[in-house]
Amino acid sequence: MKNLKFIFFAMMAIALLAVTAMAQGGAAPYNESYVGAAKAIGGGIGFGLAAGLAGIGQGLVGSRAAEGAARNPGAASTVQTMMIIALALIESLVLFALLIVFVKL
Repeated sequence: MKNLKFIFFAMMAIALLAVTAMAQGGAAPYNESYVGAAKAIGGGIGFGLAAGLAGIGQGLVGSRAAEGAARNPGAASTVQTMMIIALALIESLVLFALLIVFVKL
């Protein structure tokens, strides 16, 4: 019975997705301006989200590195090296997000 409900809901989801795909009619003359505006808004929101979350991640990396160096001062240089590598990788993800925004726009 459980599998039957799963199959039923899967088929309903597929049917509902097909309705929206078939509902697309001829393109309106003002469609390209709306698509361009939606791309700009989506790119801005996406990059803002990526940069904001990367900032939070960098803050967490910095705070954890400071805690690690405070707990074990002998390993501070190793912790600092790992922190710099982690910050560089996080920043590279933000730069990739910026590149994607520029490519899409």
